[in-house]
Formats: sequence, structure tokens, C-alpha cells
Amino acid sequence: MEAPIRAREILGFTLLSLLFFVCRSSPSHNLLISNAERRIDLSSHIVKVYLTLKVENAGSTPTSEILLAFPPTQVDHLATVEALVTKGKRKKTTIVHLDVKPTELPDAPNETKYFTIYLANPLNSGESTTLEVLYLFTHSLEPFPAEIGQSESQLVFYRDSALILSPYHIKQQTTFLKAPSTKVESFTRVEPTNRAGTEMKYGPYEDRPSYSFSPILIHFENNSPFPVVEELVREVEISHWGNLQVTEQYTLVHGGARHKGVFSRVDYQSRPSLNGVSSLRYLLARLPPRVHSVYYRDEIGNISSSHLRTDSRKSELEIEPRYPLFGGWKATFLIGYGLPLQDFLFESSDDRRYLNFTFGCPLLDTVVDKLTVKVVLPEGSKDPSAVVPFPVEQHFETKYSYLDVVGRTVVVMEKKNLVPVHNSHFQVYYTFKPMFMLAEPLMLTTAFFLFFVACVAYLHIDLSIRK
Repeated sequence: MEAPIRAREILGFTLLSLLFFVCRSSPSHNLLISNAERRIDLSSHIVKVYLTLKVENAGSTPTSEILLAFPPTQVDHLATVEALVTKGKRKKTTIVHLDVKPTELPDAPNETKYFTIYLANPLNSGESTTLEVLYLFTHSLEPFPAEIGQSESQLVFYRDSALILSPYHIKQQTTFLKAPSTKVESFTRVEPTNRAGTEMKYGPYEDRPSYSFSPILIHFENNSPFPVVEELVREVEISHWGNLQVTEQYTLVHGGARHKGVFSRVDYQSRPSLNGVSSLRYLLARLPPRVHSVYYRDEIGNISSSHLRTDSRKSELEIEPRYPLFGGWKATFLIGYGLPLQDFLFESSDDRRYLNFTFGCPLLDTVVDKLTVKVVLPEGSKDPSAVVPFPVEQHFETKYSYLDVVGRTVVVMEKKNLVPVHNSHFQVYYTFKPMFMLAEPLMLTTAFFLFFVACVAYLHIDLSIRK
């Protein structure tokens, strides 16, 4: 009698666990999207997507999570996803940024990838909210033809869907795509489709079920340069004697259509509007204010084709490579500068020191495939920890410099696929005793003292074998 009762209890617990797992692993079917508007900006090599969703809770229970769905081909190029909601009306509106995190669902159709938006307040039954979502894609424009001459324009492909991929039913949706020019070679039509100037409109489409997808292909002209930093290593060295030294090593490549044929410097300089229109002529780096001791060089030596403009709020360094970069061409160079330490190093309430610095790449409108940030702490620093507003890989190294005994702790942070949105501040906390600042002066003083003692002893000691 006791065994059947125990078996029923185990079976009931198993069924409840399975039901809970299914509820947690599948998206809420009580939500629906009454209106969706998507605007895709194709004016540069970074594809910007602005998505506006009006979400309704048609169920009987409140929810605080909303899913975003992406096809697997787009997730590989997805750089960032941001979401916000606007509260209030007119002059009393406030913008609330929402947390967005990747989510794994075991029953995802066609390997669909998900991101979860966490609402600040639960959405009750019968209520609706409007979300503003921004996500950016890198390496999503495919040059076609893949190779062009010096005087040819650059044409690219962009692949997407006329319908918004979503796990929810969408009552009405519209998609707008903006090209950089009116020269559009071809585009897929999914009626109703309209084009006016540089903008193409898909929709409105009514009552589309979840996971609807309709592929489109757009072939258009995009002569903007495609600057891609394949690898960037930023080293920030802290000196408690009042200086912050920053060194940046770049491996830059033009990610557009590869250059074919012979490069003519005469044609390039005499007719710049017709030759090399998609080439990379110069770069603009936005540096912190009060920068000093700026240098720009490569393996050959110093590069004099740079201009530094500074004011009280920012510093801009305009640099020109030794040669213009066409598609597929690379350049490696080094930028270094110094900063006053008091602008970036502070003390926390628990008597710890922390560095407040920017994480991303100073070059504007640039994609970074791999970024490594190294923060070199003073010798004697203990308990280092980094706080970054997005996921990064972290580990520690040890670096030896002049007069170091135990070495300096280096906090290393790595991240792939970065865009200008990632140029946000991060903090590195550590503890440091001021007495360690006297170590190097004492070592120098002791060394000079012993040297002079040895000299005096040598002069006063008679080493001759005769009286």
C-alpha cells in the first residue's frame, strides 16, 4: 500500500517539474504585438536597426519578460542590443533603460536565437507597453562585385526578411530600409512594397503568425569606407606620480570590395571625386581632454600627417595613413598619449582606488573585431577587480618594468565584435599602500650610496704588494 502511494507522489512531482520546465523554456503565448515598426539604416558599414514594438498582454497573468528572436545568420554579426521604454507624457517623459540578456530555449525552431527584455514593472493582464529597441550588425554588407577598380563605385548586398521574426503574433508591421544613395540596382518585392528616393517600404502586413519569415535581398551602392580594426590592444599604465600613459596598437583593414588593378597616385589626387570614392583617406580619433605627449607612428617611424585639436571638453586627433586604404589593404600603427592622473583615478568609500576610463575604440565609425584592454597597476597593488557594463573575458598577468621586484599586476579584458556604442566607461578597483611609492626612490638612493661607498673604499684601500 505504501509503495503505490510513493509511486504516485513521485509521478506527480515529475509531472509538475516537467510542466514548470516547459513553462520556463517556452515563450509566453499570452503576449501579442499589436503594432511593429522597423527602420533599417544602411548608410554605413554598421547596420543600425530601430524597432518599435507595442506589446499587449492578452493573458490572465502578469509578465515581466519579452523575447526578441533573431535568425542564426544574424546573431553571428550582432554587436549589441539595447531596449528602453518611455514613461509619462509630453514634458514629464522619462526614459528607462531595460536589461537585455541572451536566452537559450530548447524548442527554438530553425536554430532561432533569443534575447530577453526584462521590464521594469510587470505587464498586467489587458495592459500594453511600447518598447524602443536598437540593435547593430557588423559585417552584414556583402560587396558585390567582390573586386572593383580604382575608378569604380562600391556595390553591396544586404539580406534580411520583409517580416519581423518574432515568437509572438503580430497584428500589423511595417519595415523601412534607407540606402545611402538613390542608386539601388535591385531589391526583392514582397507586396505591398514601395520605393521613394533612398527609402524602401515593406508593408504594412496584417495578422502574421509567429516565426513568419520572408527573405529579401537588396543590391545598392555604398561608397562609404569600411574601416575594420582586426585587433586593437590598449594598454593603460597607472603611475601614482601623476601620469596615466595610454598606448594603442592597431591592425586596420578596409573591409569593402577588394581593389584590383594598378593604383595610380596621379589619378587619385587629381580627380578625388571619381577615383577611390570608397577609399579610406583619414581617420578621426576622439581622445580625452587635457591630453599631452601625443605620438603617431608605425614600424618605419614617426608619421607626421596628423593634426591634434584640443579644447576643455575633448581632444580630436586626425590621422592620415602613409597611403590611402582600398578594399583589402591593411595598415598597422601605434598611437600613444599621456593624461593627468587626477582626472581618472579616484577613491571609493571603502578606501579603495579605482580607475574610471573608456573601454572601446577611440576611432569614430569603426568596427573592432577583437579588443584587448590592459590596465597596468602600480607595483604593490592588491585585490584588483574590474567592473564593465557588458560581458567581457577577464584574466590577470604580471608585467615587469624598471626597478620592479615582484612585478606589476595587469588586469586584462577582452571582447570581440565592438562598435562605437561600446565606448562606455569601466572601472578597475584595487588597494594600494602609499608606502610602496617609496620603494623605487629608496632603491635608487641605496644603489647610489653603495656605489659611492665602494668608490671611497677603493680610493682608500692600498692594494699594492710593496710597502
